[in-house]
Amino acid sequence: MAHDGQDLGAMTPVLLDDLLHLTEAAVAPVAALTDLARDRLRAQLSVDGRVSSALVEEHQTAAHGLAWLATYAESLRQMHKWAAALNAEGKLGEVEALILQITFGEYLWQIYGGIQMNQGEILRLQDMGLSQDDMRGMMEPAVMTLTQSGNTQAARLRLVELMQERSAEITVGASGLDEELEMIREQFRRYAMEKVEPFAHDWHLNDELIPMEVIEELAEMGVFGLTIPEEYGGFGLSKASMCVVSEELSRGYIGVGSLGTRSEIAAELIIAGGTEEQKQKWLPKLASAETLPTAVFTEPNTGSDLGSLRTRAVKDENGDYKITGNKTWITHAARTQVMTLLARTDPATSDYKGLSMFLAEKTPGDDANPFPTDGMTGGEIEVLGYRGMKEYELAFDSFHVKGENLLGGEEGKGFKQLMETFESARIQTAARAIGVAQSALDISMQYAQDRKQFGKSLINFPRVANKLAMMAVEIMVARQLTYFSAFEKDEGRRCDVEAGMAKLLGARVAWAAADNGLQIHGGNGFALEYKISRVLCDARILNIFEGAAEIQAQVIARRLLG
Repeated sequence: MAHDGQDLGAMTPVLLDDLLHLTEAAVAPVAALTDLARDRLRAQLSVDGRVSSALVEEHQTAAHGLAWLATYAESLRQMHKWAAALNAEGKLGEVEALILQITFGEYLWQIYGGIQMNQGEILRLQDMGLSQDDMRGMMEPAVMTLTQSGNTQAARLRLVELMQERSAEITVGASGLDEELEMIREQFRRYAMEKVEPFAHDWHLNDELIPMEVIEELAEMGVFGLTIPEEYGGFGLSKASMCVVSEELSRGYIGVGSLGTRSEIAAELIIAGGTEEQKQKWLPKLASAETLPTAVFTEPNTGSDLGSLRTRAVKDENGDYKITGNKTWITHAARTQVMTLLARTDPATSDYKGLSMFLAEKTPGDDANPFPTDGMTGGEIEVLGYRGMKEYELAFDSFHVKGENLLGGEEGKGFKQLMETFESARIQTAARAIGVAQSALDISMQYAQDRKQFGKSLINFPRVANKLAMMAVEIMVARQLTYFSAFEKDEGRRCDVEAGMAKLLGARVAWAAADNGLQIHGGNGFALEYKISRVLCDARILNIFEGAAEIQAQVIARRLLG
């Protein structure tokens, strides 16, 4: 066993074994601390033995802090599992070992001193009612060794040195996925490099829709039917494969990586809640991209509070519906053929119980007339980033929806149906975040090598190299957490907490990577002509859509406390 203060910087085979013993030993005290925080909070936030929503809201910092602490605990657990599995296969090399030791060194210190929830908010253990006596449970030899010598400048500089030597490799460190998934990654990485990345910045600067040619090529590659069962025209592949595809396409451009999200959400809705007739009608069209969908949920005054939606659907004498109301932040609304549309069918309700989901058909529009269908109008919302599909506000006035297009053929099930898609949507968003973070690293690494200042490349300055190293490390942490949630989903296990954690951490990692990448560029990063300016804008939305970070932390905390 390594002793306190041992330098882990130069990894020998003996030290590799030591490192895995250390990381394994460090997982348990973090888990115990998390359990203690949960039990303390549960007692504090309960009334008559039940967790009180009002108290959770009143003590939001503590509750959300528990979500972040649990996310760190799971991240460390998954990183150790990743490294141990690679080691068992003889694939744990110096790069992977450095990533592992830096992860544990950094995240253990953050647990001690303050978890970075975002750039402006730090969570400390005392915020959750834990005392310094409670923290002494972390004073284990393994934890002390890893905090003292895991995340050192020497380790970070060595990692960046190896990153430069192995720049041809697709990921910094082995992903831990099987050969089939890595072949999928290679295919989509190649496509993104040839057909997406060279053009993405112009699409962004000109606020252009992603060309239909790209959508057609992605359809031929199976992107839109990736996880749709084979009997409905899809490929029936795993959520893990969807992660790899989303990651690599988003690495080229988040807009392209997000094209599949719309089909994923629509297909999930129909698979989980649709009638057999609806599955037979819609899923093959979604899989082939003959039908492009858009999700129409959010309203101007509701945001994350979907239960208070006001758009109403009134049934007529023919059994069809007329929909009236306003929606906003509708992605890719203009040139799609069907909307998964959430509306209130029971006017006597004011919560989620009166909501129903519709597969509302529409005619695709063009630049001159984006919304040609009777009963609906819309306008573009100009946005900082995430531009390739465009965002819209929509207004419905007696918009006609056929009765057969009520999802599942039953009213009042819309919110429950939507909830069943959240796991997949958040896993997919976490994968997109990894892609965006990797894009920031790709761009910044190249710039740091090419840009000369004071007679040497930027990458040779330790504070620049430190940033690049931490990007690579945190990308791997987010990656392993995301793959774990995908594997849980593929095994049919409930994974809303795991998916939420992956999305929560992935979004923060993407923003940090983009922000650090821009800093490496200096003044040039602030110029629109440099790609990192786009990546920064694209990264910022990840903390907001598919569940804002605060909502995500609230959901995780409620499940942990419940």
